[in-house]
Amino acid sequence: MKGGKNLKKKGPPNQAKGTSNSKKRFSSIADDSFFEAKDQKRRRKFDHDEDIASSDDDGGEFGSEGEREEKVKEEEEIEETAAETRKRLAEAFLETFRAKEREKEEDDESEGDDEGRRKRDGDRDSRIANRLQQAQLEESGRVRRAVASRVQKPETSQGFRFLVKHRQPVTSVALSEDDSRGFSASKDGTIVHWDVDTGKSEKYLWPSDEVLKSHGLKDPQGRATKQSKQVLALAVSSDGRYLASGGLDRHVHLWDIRTRQHVQAFPGHKGPVSCLTFRQGTTELFSGSFDRSVKIWNAEDRTYISTLFGHQSEVLTIDSLRKERVLTVGRDRTMHLWKVPEESQLVFRAPASSLECCCFINNDDFLSGSDDGSIELWNVLRKKPVHIVKNAHASFSEHKSDQKNNEGLSNGHKENDAQHSLRHVSSALSWVNSIAVCRSSDLAASGAGNGSVRLWEIENESKGIHPLFELPLDGYVNSLAFAKSGKFLVAGVAQEPRLGRWGRVATAKNGVALHPLELS
Repeated sequence: MKGGKNLKKKGPPNQAKGTSNSKKRFSSIADDSFFEAKDQKRRRKFDHDEDIASSDDDGGEFGSEGEREEKVKEEEEIEETAAETRKRLAEAFLETFRAKEREKEEDDESEGDDEGRRKRDGDRDSRIANRLQQAQLEESGRVRRAVASRVQKPETSQGFRFLVKHRQPVTSVALSEDDSRGFSASKDGTIVHWDVDTGKSEKYLWPSDEVLKSHGLKDPQGRATKQSKQVLALAVSSDGRYLASGGLDRHVHLWDIRTRQHVQAFPGHKGPVSCLTFRQGTTELFSGSFDRSVKIWNAEDRTYISTLFGHQSEVLTIDSLRKERVLTVGRDRTMHLWKVPEESQLVFRAPASSLECCCFINNDDFLSGSDDGSIELWNVLRKKPVHIVKNAHASFSEHKSDQKNNEGLSNGHKENDAQHSLRHVSSALSWVNSIAVCRSSDLAASGAGNGSVRLWEIENESKGIHPLFELPLDGYVNSLAFAKSGKFLVAGVAQEPRLGRWGRVATAKNGVALHPLELS
């Protein structure tokens, strides 16, 4: 114990005196590089020895550790973190803005001193900051772009052109964040990836049943003996990495867009998955089903998060923006605005018997379409619609169907039974099957089965909506998607409605149609 005390007081082990056992202990400690480095440090600190060449050895040891740290740093630099990636992309984005501004100033720029150049650089940066702030406000939905007033009425020669053809009725279309790629699905289970400019398409191939089961697919329930591949809904993540699909097999399927491979099947719904949406800027996925529930998933982690209950009937359409809020409509005549973090919901009741579709205008205003042919404008502060457009899709196609049905009547007049059936067909054709809003703008579009897509302008402060013009398109318009820039509109058109077969337009084509929009 005496040697131990001397070691604590004096430090260097060669100055300690004790028994042979203590000497062995000291020798083992002396051989330890940790204590050796500690002793040499103390010697430099307290003895003030001018000859400190003996510390070269441990300096070499620290130098090797420093080299290891440098290697680790180099490896960390090679593998960028998410924050570093965002910073690099932001700097590149700013540099492109500055380059554009410099090109504009080249003609007017005169040879001046450094102070004048600094002033021009400051003005340019302030313009860039204002432009980025405006873009951020538009992206968040707090500022609405004036696009509807700039849309030019198309000429008679212009119209929808078909990009992709499907064998069965198209149920859903979706566009990527940069508007360069599109996705469509049909009732035969086909999912197609296509290019907006060239129209070149490629099908997604469903893997075998064994692969699907390894990805999470559960066996069919009830009397069903085989899983149905019929797809009813599609959604694309903002980063362009994931495509989600849902249909009659009660699963939410996740696809990798880069490889076009199936990566995950999310079970949990007890009814067909009728609608899907990704929250903007995230990989958070929301799914609505005929089982009256809304489920939340994480596509990146491929995990289930939670379930939202509140609808009393089938959930038909779902939409979301950047905020953690979800908008849903169902056959229970209600629209629900879910506030996920607060675990609360607002319920809006419509006068129609069923709400078929809905979409956000911004965080506080939204549109809906119903089965009686009406379009409703809503505000978060009111439980009833702010404005209702009745018979929004009652147009010339009904008169055409009148003439076709009257050809078989000898007296040229409608009989009672014929008139009743015609009224039923006309009302089915006027159902508003789909509705869409150009993001952060006042331009909206709606589709039905009456032979046209109608464009609408949303008035300031959401006081009302009024029609712009019609875009002829034969068939049931089951899905609509605006380009983020507002330069074109994509429609999923079919011979039959999305969720049934109660109507049929034999002259229509099953496919994806695109209509360019010229802005002044």
